[in-house]
Amino acid sequence: MQAFHDVLNHGLEIDKYDHLEFPGVVPRTFIGPLAIAAMSSPFVLLCNVTGASKMAQQYIARATLGLATAVSFIVFCRAVESGFGGNVKKWLILMSITQFHFMFYMSRPLPNVLALSIVLLALSSWLYQKHRTFIWLSGASIIIFRFDLIMFLGLIAFKELAVGRVGPLRFAFTTIIAGICLLGLTVLVDSYFWRRWLWPEGEVMWFNTVLNKSSEWGVSFIFSRFCSIELAITVKINLDQTSPFLWYFYSVLPRALGATLVLVPIGVYLMRHVTVLLWPALGYVLLFSLLPHKELRFIIYTFPVFNTVAACALAMLWQNKEKSFLRKLLALGSSCLILGNVVITSGFLVVAHNNYPGGAAIKELHRLEADAKDVHVHIDVFTAQTGVTRFGQLRQDWVYNKTENLPPGGLEMQQYTHLLIGQPPSQAPDVLDTYNSTHSVLARIPAFSGISVDKTKFPPVRVHFTDACFILKRLPSKEAQ
Repeated sequence: MQAFHDVLNHGLEIDKYDHLEFPGVVPRTFIGPLAIAAMSSPFVLLCNVTGASKMAQQYIARATLGLATAVSFIVFCRAVESGFGGNVKKWLILMSITQFHFMFYMSRPLPNVLALSIVLLALSSWLYQKHRTFIWLSGASIIIFRFDLIMFLGLIAFKELAVGRVGPLRFAFTTIIAGICLLGLTVLVDSYFWRRWLWPEGEVMWFNTVLNKSSEWGVSFIFSRFCSIELAITVKINLDQTSPFLWYFYSVLPRALGATLVLVPIGVYLMRHVTVLLWPALGYVLLFSLLPHKELRFIIYTFPVFNTVAACALAMLWQNKEKSFLRKLLALGSSCLILGNVVITSGFLVVAHNNYPGGAAIKELHRLEADAKDVHVHIDVFTAQTGVTRFGQLRQDWVYNKTENLPPGGLEMQQYTHLLIGQPPSQAPDVLDTYNSTHSVLARIPAFSGISVDKTKFPPVRVHFTDACFILKRLPSKEAQ
């Protein structure tokens, strides 16, 4: 998101870019942000001319990314139609738009989502048996955005080689040419933006896979009390977050696919040739399960594939519904699973709407201190990763700082006029105690904390919230003493 902002607002003034001041754990490519910024720029220019808030740029960039993902998904659906029929395509679309996580991630500026569009196009090329295009698109998604996709798209390529649909010499030649061109592209572009020679995804692969340090930087949003509905929003803290081997199967896929997950084995039974799609997705999830650090977004590319198999089940059940009364009941009952998805998604929407306390905090700070000058605000990691972006830094006369690892209450923290601090509920009182004599609490920002059942009310489900972010203001020196 910061790269989107910097490309749109600073252009070639690289010295003003966020990543040079706050580089993060590993470098990421600028090719995706450059593409999205190029598509967004006409609408951003119109907003600037009309004097709209800078936050409008964020909505435009997110909408552009979401549109790119949606178009790629439509292309994939048409490829599915060519191989499995129009009814499968219709059920696939209906099923996907009633599930939460695929729609939720479509516009999130993550390397996984930037790669998702290309993966969907690669899968479409595979279904159309356009192997050269498949190799180029697969190479782009692997070399530029997510190297781990070699486990998914590589399985497909291996299968095509094994059955003889593509010759080994042709495959090797196309792969080598595509690899050289795509690697050269990302090295040249990203070395310019990072001001050193590098291959971003190569460094990410080394850090996550070879050094296996990814678990040091990922944890489910707002710690254990917020994990009852986990949205895979990562917060950078120094804890070892790992998950069991089968976590993707018993946790992620049920949440991501919703009620229609039960249709996947039925689809395999009723339309056996759909396994050509299913086995690479299952193999990818199994291989990824070997890595201890797991997140939902890591396997998001497989959701449309699983949904295609489930859509085959619905298509076949409805096709045969007139053969008997029982089959008609089965068709109607299976369709009700779509309604189950809607109910589940509605619950996730309530949670997601309140799961960006950092973004709400910086918005509230601008409202509370609208007339303040010379504001120097520190944004901690938790707040920065739960909604604070450069698009939300609206004041040119304010200083926004995200320096990490500053001792709580130390001299460096005392230099800021305002602090945006996010903490788990168990630590929040300690944080406030640390600044009790030096700062006042301007606002407390709540976020989702859990769900309970209350049989005395309707509906019987209660969603609970707790203070997750705090806006602190430094007291005048005399009052602080």
